[in-house]
Amino acid sequence: MSDPFLSSDDYDERAHQLYNEGQYDDAIDALREGLGLYPHAVELHVGMGYARLAREEYAWARRAFEEAVALDPDHEDALAGLGEVLLKCGERPRAVGCYERILSLGFRDDHDLMLQIGRALFRESVLDQARRFFELAITAHPDSAEAAACSGYAAHRLGDEGGSLCWLRRALELDPAHGEARIYLANLLYDRGEYEASLFHLERTDPEEHFDGLAIWRLLELKKSVYRLPEDDPELIPWHRRLSELAGEASPDDLFLAEIEAMGPDGQVRDPRQLELFGTLLTELQGMKNRGGVSAGAGVGGGGGGIGEPHRVTMPSGVIYIGTWEQIVRQMKDAAAEWAGGSIEEYMAASAQRSRRQTGVAIPTTDAESFIRGSADAGLLRILH
Repeated sequence: MSDPFLSSDDYDERAHQLYNEGQYDDAIDALREGLGLYPHAVELHVGMGYARLAREEYAWARRAFEEAVALDPDHEDALAGLGEVLLKCGERPRAVGCYERILSLGFRDDHDLMLQIGRALFRESVLDQARRFFELAITAHPDSAEAAACSGYAAHRLGDEGGSLCWLRRALELDPAHGEARIYLANLLYDRGEYEASLFHLERTDPEEHFDGLAIWRLLELKKSVYRLPEDDPELIPWHRRLSELAGEASPDDLFLAEIEAMGPDGQVRDPRQLELFGTLLTELQGMKNRGGVSAGAGVGGGGGGIGEPHRVTMPSGVIYIGTWEQIVRQMKDAAAEWAGGSIEEYMAASAQRSRRQTGVAIPTTDAESFIRGSADAGLLRILH
């Protein structure tokens, strides 16, 4: 039963507390009760939108945010939430329009809001816009380590390695304890072959700061190589323990893929200096996670290698294709019974058209490599090598 002595602010505060505790169902119940008494309370509609968004109920979240915007067209939190839902629904132009409206209202100096918008764009791989909002945050707040780090992540995803290095180092100057930025920088340096610099940063992290096994594997192998440590050295025990914890949290599919990725053509585990797994581009970014996690742009960066170089691609079904880019596309085409007699060009064109309808992402069909990398960007497959 509702409490007639509670104001709309009281309901909003109660729901906010429940939301922060991860009790989304209870938060929704509190908001629903409050809206029964105060149907025109914008903050309650906004809270309902974010609670629905947390439960990935995008249609309900959209309705809540749209009701909030109808009541107050200039409400920045409602516009930000609506923009995020629109991104989830593939309506990128409308989402960016919501964010532009927020800027026009004078909120470009709002540090938390700019980062919130940037992260939403980053998760949906709208990277140029994400970088723009992160840099708005760092421009208004040059002492923000988080804004600098986020700018570094976006720069790297956009292929600006120099800019990424600069921003990540700036983040660590501002906050030497920023573990996520340090881990990302260490992975980036490792991918560049700067192993000593990578180890320098990895040694300045704690096991609990790692939410992805990639950097831990690299740290272990670098320590064993540089310091000649045996596998059972006490110094390595906390790191092995953290790997076990992460493996316990991983799904069977994740473990299966990790095992495949660690194998060379001869079935032996590859030297960790050649073991890129998903590379720095796909390491877990806890700061970017929001219910659905990071949208990993598997096809961004990394280089395509020489002509004829073997690559590995895995599909959502678990099927793995190995070969040149052209051979992989041909295998994909042959696996689709309806295209057994069609050409590769026809298959790529039809697949790209279908993907555009489903995801809103345009996949190039000029050549096999562009098609596969575009498909990875759209989340239709993952490039392992």
